[in-house]
Amino acid sequence: MKIDFDQIRELLAVVSQTDISELTIESGEEKITVKKGSPAPAPGGQALLELPAQAAAPSPAAALAEAGKPAGEPEAAQRNGLVPITSPMVGTFYRSPSPSAAPFVEVGDHITVGQTVCIIEAMKLMNDLPAEVAGRIARVCAENGTTVEYGQPLFMVDPNS
Repeated sequence: MKIDFDQIRELLAVVSQTDISELTIESGEEKITVKKGSPAPAPGGQALLELPAQAAAPSPAAALAEAGKPAGEPEAAQRNGLVPITSPMVGTFYRSPSPSAAPFVEVGDHITVGQTVCIIEAMKLMNDLPAEVAGRIARVCAENGTTVEYGQPLFMVDPNS
């Protein structure tokens, strides 16, 4: 079995939508373990993704983790009092319920807790994303129709306005 990024994304999406807390798949020398709700392993602990020794490319898990980190923007925004709304899963980000409809929210809109702010499509399922914070949308961080990663900031919200 050859593990690629698309398979890892699909696996993470499936696990994020279930009550499974840990899943291990082994095939030959390759082994992948996904643990939900626990921090990354300590140095010297079990890796989340193990590849054969001859693999010289960077670990797909490390590359996947890096892909979801925008360069410094969320940290600066949080210092300015903005709160991120992050993606709860890997999937495709949609700002509106259909291509011809208006976006759920625009920059400057005031939102309430529980209000749908976007849709994340994962494994052909459309998942409404409700806001977990009330305030004003200060920034849209993801492009409509693009793939987003788990934990990636989608919106920045100013809870003080």
